Amino acid sequence: MKTYKYNRLTQLLAAGIIFVFFLGCERDISDLEEASFPTNPEVFINGFSPGLNYAAFGGSVPTAFSVDNQVTYSENSSASMRFEVPDAGDPRGSFAGGVFFTDGGRDLSGYNALTFWAKATQSTTIGEIGFGNDLGENKYVVSIQGLNVTTGWKKYIIPIPDPSRLTNERGLLYYAAGNIDGKGFTFWIDEVRFEKLGTIAHPKFAIMNGENLMETSFVGVSTAVGGLMSTFNMPTGIDQSISIAPAYFDFASSDPSIATVDETGNILVTGGPGTAEITAQVGDTPADGSLTIQSIGDFEHAPTPIHDPANVISIFSDHYDNVPVDYYNGYWEPWQTTMSADFVINGDHVLHYYDFNFVGIQFASPTVDATAMTHLHLDIYLPNQLNAGAQFQIELVDFGADVAGVHTINIAADQSQEWISLDIPLDDFPGLTSRSALAQIIFVNASENIPSFFADNIYFYNDGTPPPPEEEPSTPAPTPTHNPNNVIAVFSDAYDQIPGTDFSPDWGQNTVTTIIQIDGVNTLKMAGLNYQGIQLGSNQDVSDMDYLHLDFWTANSSELNIVLISPGPVEVPYSLTVPTTGWSSIDIPLSSFAPVDMNDVFQLMFTGNGDIFLDNIYFHKN
Repeated sequence: MKTYKYNRLTQLLAAGIIFVFFLGCERDISDLEEASFPTNPEVFINGFSPGLNYAAFGGSVPTAFSVDNQVTYSENSSASMRFEVPDAGDPRGSFAGGVFFTDGGRDLSGYNALTFWAKATQSTTIGEIGFGNDLGENKYVVSIQGLNVTTGWKKYIIPIPDPSRLTNERGLLYYAAGNIDGKGFTFWIDEVRFEKLGTIAHPKFAIMNGENLMETSFVGVSTAVGGLMSTFNMPTGIDQSISIAPAYFDFASSDPSIATVDETGNILVTGGPGTAEITAQVGDTPADGSLTIQSIGDFEHAPTPIHDPANVISIFSDHYDNVPVDYYNGYWEPWQTTMSADFVINGDHVLHYYDFNFVGIQFASPTVDATAMTHLHLDIYLPNQLNAGAQFQIELVDFGADVAGVHTINIAADQSQEWISLDIPLDDFPGLTSRSALAQIIFVNASENIPSFFADNIYFYNDGTPPPPEEEPSTPAPTPTHNPNNVIAVFSDAYDQIPGTDFSPDWGQNTVTTIIQIDGVNTLKMAGLNYQGIQLGSNQDVSDMDYLHLDFWTANSSELNIVLISPGPVEVPYSLTVPTTGWSSIDIPLSSFAPVDMNDVFQLMFTGNGDIFLDNIYFHKN
């Protein structure tokens, strides 16, 4: 089972700054009289370059960065940058990350790369490192994702896609690094500067991952150019891939009357019917790939839902009240590529996913109890013409039982470019043994040939079929309220229990007795009951007590008795009403067990049939 967690470093980078703790040398009056944008290429050479500041990202360890005067790249270096990546669960922060920026911009157009030397305490990976994060627009960000470092010093090069853009750049270096398999590490960076190198060549750029794609759309729908890529041939002869911001590209539309594209790569469909091809270049270098927008005119809305709101739990729909949703696209790194370009037309909200490999919707705060529901409904629209054999996979995840169910939809080629309404029985999700704490819906491009899709009206509903009876309680027994001073507890998390009690002594029974947890509360389960004894840790004088309290739950028992026993043995049963509707709480007068000797009780026993769940077994007085 796959259960994805939301841990996107790049979204943490955008979360904000929490702490600024290093300031570089202040510029004097003569500095202010110089050119507005100096060409100083140095970032950290034996210390901060003039005007350089550091700030930690929100959620990171504020003190992860420090200046190290002991570990340096060479004998000629007197200081390096030291970064401590925390272990998992570190109370100071969940990762190390921050940005080195200047108060005023620098003109870096005369350089073509950021270079530095780095090493670590172990061979490891730095999640993201680059430049262009300036605490503001972050317009010209460039980074390497997953930079591999070793225990020896090595020089690293991050090419600048188009140096002519960097005439006023404040973001000179940023990084984000998380633990590896829960373990932190330390790495060092030294001799950080921008350089003009003659050893990097053959730049290549791409949009849409270098593919020529076509997408059907409607007037008023916006989407984004995705799959931005860049590679450079490095001095080693190996191509280096870098992540670059849209602002490095010059985008163009072949027909702005059909679709326009702005400098951020946002496409807006303005008319139709008709087509417009979106292309791009960086400097004088054309980018591989294109996106042809095929506008078919006004938007076709998804079918109006017909199910009674009283029988619906809605995740996304304008026709019902939606439950709280954590996110409609968690962007689960490092595997997910799917991006979102959701839109609203005539008040109708529609989810739009592109660069689709998989994407998750999470609603875990709180989870959804869909025990009484019978179906999952959703409407999907596949705007691209599809090849045969397209498979759209849907996965439902239950956090309570830690289980998932997967259902695959086979889509015919002629079903593209129209709304497809799906009503999937929840019984068609193999493996989904519980629906009481549903928390995620995951869409997967199982056939890897569905570039994008729209989605609307995602909800669970009951088609009128009575819900199946629960086989186990979904909630714990009620919390007892009796004063602990008036209680002798046999089994209960709420009180101190009689020490040494054996809840499954070998009396030759067929019953299988275990202690399970329901929402963190210990519960006694007796499966396949014929009889089951409980041997108290010591004989108890309960003559000062008035009642025996018990909480019990069963969906399939037709006979259940509790027996109190004193030496002899003297044993008297008391009949309980089964099956129950939820938890049943009972206070049995001890007089009902006469002639059991209440001065010397040493055993209890349950007899009957079915699967029984028990909690809060104790004697108490008024």
